[in-house]
Amino acid sequence: MSQLTHLDADGAAHMVDVGDKAVTRREATATGQIVMSAEAVAAIREGAVKKGDVLAVARVAGIMAAKRTSDLVPLCHPLPITRVSLDLDVGTEGVNATATVRTDGKTGVEMEALTAVSVALLTVYDMAKAIDKAMTLQDIQVVAKSGGRSGDWQR
Repeated sequence: MSQLTHLDADGAAHMVDVGDKAVTRREATATGQIVMSAEAVAAIREGAVKKGDVLAVARVAGIMAAKRTSDLVPLCHPLPITRVSLDLDVGTEGVNATATVRTDGKTGVEMEALTAVSVALLTVYDMAKAIDKAMTLQDIQVVAKSGGRSGDWQR
């Protein structure tokens, strides 16, 4: 049908068979941000959000989400993740997230890195929505990947 690996010859969705692929060290980094009011930024920076430590909770949520990606995205393989780092930085306009995920496996971890960033930022929204309901998640993207047959890539 096409070069889309998750479609068979008839166009039906299926999980890709990675059984014959080599186990290699694979890593992916994703970034994103949540833009918010100056009041919400200040509350997060000062630790004044009533629900608690926004960054600590968001970091744990993102790490947990990376480990559960195959439960959320139907055609993702469950992977033995060996590392998840999630950095959250409070900037002038909101919170920036960077997640790096690593595995020694047969398929990449781009989806896990994207999931970590997305859920971390969703958690920031959940914890700070009483201050600013108009927050916007944006620019969630993979910025680098390494390992596997296709090799290294960087935005």
